[in-house]
Amino acid sequence: MKPGRALLSMLLFASATTAFAQNKPVVQFIATGGTIAMKIDPVKNAPVPAISGDDLLATVPDIGKYATIQVNNLSNVPSDYMDPPRWIQLTRAVQASLDRPDVAGVIVSHGTDTLEETAYWLDLTVRSDKPVVLIGAQRNASSPDFDGPRNLLNAARIAVDEQSKGKGVMLAMNNQINAARYVTKTHTANVETFNSGDFGFIGEVYPDRVIYVSTPARRQHVPIRTDKMPDVEIVAMYGGADGAALRSAVDRGVKGIVVQALGMGNMNQPMFEAVKYALSKNVPVVISTRVHNGRVLPNYGFVGGGKTTFDAGAVMADDLKPAKARILLMLLLQSGLSSQADLQAAFNR
Repeated sequence: MKPGRALLSMLLFASATTAFAQNKPVVQFIATGGTIAMKIDPVKNAPVPAISGDDLLATVPDIGKYATIQVNNLSNVPSDYMDPPRWIQLTRAVQASLDRPDVAGVIVSHGTDTLEETAYWLDLTVRSDKPVVLIGAQRNASSPDFDGPRNLLNAARIAVDEQSKGKGVMLAMNNQINAARYVTKTHTANVETFNSGDFGFIGEVYPDRVIYVSTPARRQHVPIRTDKMPDVEIVAMYGGADGAALRSAVDRGVKGIVVQALGMGNMNQPMFEAVKYALSKNVPVVISTRVHNGRVLPNYGFVGGGKTTFDAGAVMADDLKPAKARILLMLLLQSGLSSQADLQAAFNR
C-alpha cells in the first residue's frame, strides 16, 4: 500500500472508531503488562514487554460500538513481578476510576501467572458496585491467533452491561466469566486455562449478549490502611517435610504464615511442631491445602491433623487456596486483626 493510502486508511479507522464511541459509556482501561502486552523480540527470540494499552486498543476497532475507552498505562511488567506495593498502586487507580460518576466500569489487562491473585486482591480492596473486569492472554501479540483482542472486546461488553453490577471483580477470558474468589489458572498454555473448580463460571459472553448464571455471594471488603503490607510467607507441607522452612520464616520476622497443608488441612509431626513454634512467637498461622477443591476443616485428631492445629491456635482457610489465603491474611493483619477468633471469623465469611 502506498504511503498516502496507508495514512488515509489510518485516518478512516480513527474516524470510524471515534464515531462509534460517541455517546457510549466510559470505561477506564488500566494496562499493567503481561503476555497480552508482549511481542517476540528478534534478538532474544522470546516474548518481552512491547506494546501499550493504546496499542492493544488499536487492535479492536469494534470496541467503540460499546464504550468510550480511556487508557491508563499504569505499568508494563510480567505479572510474576506483581507484589503488594504494585497491588496497592493498582487498587488506588481502580478505585479512583470507579469513583468518577462518568465511568461505567474498569478493565485491567494483566499477565496470567498471578492474575487470580490480583483479582482477589482487588475484590477485597475495591469498594464499588461497578464492574471490574480483569483480562490477560495466553498468546503474545506476535502470534497470528493472539487472544488479547477478543478478551479486551468481551471485557468492554461486560463492563457496560447492567447485569454486571454487584458481581465484584471478574476475570474474563476465552468468552468465560469467573469470579475472583475461586478462579485459578489450570493450564500453562491453553487459552481455556481459567476456571473456578466445583463452583464453575458465573457467566459467558456470546455474540448477541452477556449471560450470567450466578452472583458471587462470599465477598468482603478490607480497606487498605498502610503503604507497606505485613510480610506473610507460604510454606508447603509434603511427605517428609521437617518444618525448618516455617521455623526460619518465623525467625527472620514474618508477621504471618500460610501452610499449604494436605487433604483437609493435615500435616506431619515436624510441621505441626513448627506451627506451634510460630504460634508461641505470636505469629498467626493459617492452614490451607494443596487440594484443588473443598474446604479445610478441624476434622482429623492425629498429631498434625486439622483438629490438632486448630486447637493449638491456627486458623482454617476455609476454601481459599494458599496464594489467596496469604492475601486475605496480609490485609487482615494490616487492619489490626491478629487473634484466632477474629481471623477465623474473616476466613469464614
